[in-house]
Amino acid sequence: MTSLLLAVIYLAFTSLGLPDSLLGSAWPTMQGAMGVPSSYAGYVSMTISFMTIVSSLLSPRLIQRFATKWIVIVSIALTVLGLIGFSCSSQFGMLLLFSLPYGLGAGSIDAALNHYVANHYSVRVMNFLHCFYGLGAVISPNIMALALKYARWNEGYRWTALVQIGILIICILSLPLWKAVDQADDSDTDAAGIRETLQVPGVVFTLIAFFAYCAGEATCFLWTSSYFAGTKEGMSQELIASFGSLIFGGLMFGRLISGLIPDQIRDEKRIRIGLAVEALGIVLILISGSHYVIAMLGFLLIGTGMGPIYPSIQHMAPDHFGKKYSAPVIGLQMASAYIGSTFMPTVFGFLQQNAGIGVMPLYLAVFAAMNFAFLEWAYRSIAKSQLLRTGWTMTR
Repeated sequence: MTSLLLAVIYLAFTSLGLPDSLLGSAWPTMQGAMGVPSSYAGYVSMTISFMTIVSSLLSPRLIQRFATKWIVIVSIALTVLGLIGFSCSSQFGMLLLFSLPYGLGAGSIDAALNHYVANHYSVRVMNFLHCFYGLGAVISPNIMALALKYARWNEGYRWTALVQIGILIICILSLPLWKAVDQADDSDTDAAGIRETLQVPGVVFTLIAFFAYCAGEATCFLWTSSYFAGTKEGMSQELIASFGSLIFGGLMFGRLISGLIPDQIRDEKRIRIGLAVEALGIVLILISGSHYVIAMLGFLLIGTGMGPIYPSIQHMAPDHFGKKYSAPVIGLQMASAYIGSTFMPTVFGFLQQNAGIGVMPLYLAVFAAMNFAFLEWAYRSIAKSQLLRTGWTMTR
């Protein structure tokens, strides 16, 4: 029963990845169809992310009040509504309207499942969990590429909604599996409040690091296809759209590798290795020139390096901050991450209009450096706090 439940959790995380990569893949075509500037993709992305921030901040209360299974089902249903709405949209304003349920469905399921797995499973399981997010995010750009080849971009959203509905049905049918789980474990009745949590040493640094990580990740999600369209020549729309899956394929590959590494390799080391691989990918894009194959490899390496960072930071929460702070820390991390996702791709949209989209690798390098610096400060702050706490206990 436990193995079947874990399979359902993996499938639910696949559904989380399906909607995330569609906009970046379809936007070069959607932009022309709706007659709006390229930077308008940032407004759609910002609206989706803002709603995800709202649901992430609400997640600690939801985790305390409701069983995880209901959070999962309602959240997937909301994303289905958003996808269907996008498929029916003929004007830009309609995209903004349906971005509300589109984003609202993401935050709570993300925080609830991350909290559950962080408290009940190893870092390897956490990486496999996020690997399935990458699987969903790889599938949808290819669905969109097929739609652009044989139909319209609207069909790409409609076909993805059908896949999402299938996952929703499976999650509903799996409800009896959750009876075998002690739901009391899922909710921390003594969980701390947000204000108290922010005062815990190291928390604020991890929030800034999460902001930086997702700023770079979301910029890649939204602008990778546009980067190839703006810097390389002689490629079809279908091929450009398929490049949207490079980052997601790298994320999935990086998390798969991290999931196969023994648990003895600590989260901190996994993150440092990932950041080194990400830096190598950025360098390859910088030197790629007009050779799109080198740039492809660069984006793939960026995704591979990013792969273990997100799940490892969240897996550290119970160990570094304790179970009392686990749910609010993860909720705050999600909110901070989506603030980066909300604003930084939009900022890049305006930047590339003035400086050219070729500055994208430099933009990514800034956030990779921030991610590294603030995580290192967080580790030191946490270690110092634990040392002081241990010394105080010994003197007593």
